[in-house]
Amino acid sequence: MNQIAAIDKQGAKALELAKGVFRIEARAVAGLADRLDAAFPRAVELILACHGRVIVSGVGKSGHIARKIAATLASTGTPAYFVHAAEAAHGDLGMITREDVVIALSNSGESAELLTIVPLLKRQGGRLIAISGNPASSLAREADAHLDASVAEEACPLNLAPTASTTAALAMGDALAVALLDARGFGAEDFARSHPGGTLGRRLLTHVRDIMRRVEEVPCIGENATVAEAVLAISRGGMGMTAVVTPKLAVVGIFTDGDLRRAMEKLNDLKGTPVSQVMTRHPRCIGPDRLAAESAQIMEEHRISQVLVVDNGVLVGALNTHDLFRAKVI
Repeated sequence: MNQIAAIDKQGAKALELAKGVFRIEARAVAGLADRLDAAFPRAVELILACHGRVIVSGVGKSGHIARKIAATLASTGTPAYFVHAAEAAHGDLGMITREDVVIALSNSGESAELLTIVPLLKRQGGRLIAISGNPASSLAREADAHLDASVAEEACPLNLAPTASTTAALAMGDALAVALLDARGFGAEDFARSHPGGTLGRRLLTHVRDIMRRVEEVPCIGENATVAEAVLAISRGGMGMTAVVTPKLAVVGIFTDGDLRRAMEKLNDLKGTPVSQVMTRHPRCIGPDRLAAESAQIMEEHRISQVLVVDNGVLVGALNTHDLFRAKVI
């Protein structure tokens, strides 16, 4: 029983520590908003005016955060890469030109590796943005724009391990990236172009015409067809529906499995019933140049499994949820 009690006590302590970490780091991030000043728009202006790249640098834990900020900037329309401050002092400084803007991260603002390369950056005319927790630091004084990411305390019980301070620096980098994204008019399709390999890229770059079933593959019947003929068309088509069209393929309606079930509840003999009496008129349609993700939204919103693809009022194809799953759009 003593061992179980000890385990329970340790678990309770772990929970309290975790909650404390969240509270401290949340306060650290929230506090940044109150300290934002003219330096932030100045930093945005420096980056927007940059004709080269944004280089993000740091050492230790700040280096890890710098690497992530560089990745976020690069994926949101601001060409950026990470350079380790120590490596910069041993040759990698040659990767940085006078056309670049450097974002330097250091909680103390006194990291020797960064301060070693600052005079060299300045000598070649480079611009420097500092993110630090000490507005009076050497790094802050040398910066063209200093962003104050100071925190009242670390989340570490010893108040030593970089925790709240790295979270604050990361949030400041995210704020910069979002402000730049907005200033550049960077949209969803731009974002997708830098993420073509993932689910997001597929959702944003895949158009209806890329995955739709062509009109010759779509079950179709005329508006004078009977329900019996419609059922045969549904069975042959494998889409759970048939389009109802004019001889020139203008869409008149759609007849689905659901329409069939509803008709069976109301009518005794369906075989000779004209499909026009039981079909859904004005069905949900989408254009071939729309994003496939939009067709998924239509299906979800209206609780349907198929949409017809129409171009200038003429049926050119169709999609169902299986097509979207195969394309990994949903």
